[in-house]
Amino acid sequence: MKGYMYILKCSNGAYYTGSTKELELRLQQHQNGEGANFTSKYLPVELVYFEEFQRIDEAFYKEKQIQGWSRKKKKL
Repeated sequence: MKGYMYILKCSNGAYYTGSTKELELRLQQHQNGEGANFTSKYLPVELVYFEEFQRIDEAFYKEKQIQGWSRKKKKL
């Protein structure tokens, strides 16, 4: 099953990285405050980047890599 890794920019300027099987649904959840606790505090959020993968575990692996990046690197 396909998977997506995505980066959101929150209203406070912070970046949030996640992964999901259904990108559009997950973005709606974040915008409605039903996503992660972090994003629900800093609405609205903006999708700034995403990648599609053949499998969700690949997207999850990429998410974990990017979570270790600095804010500066995510901004690029």
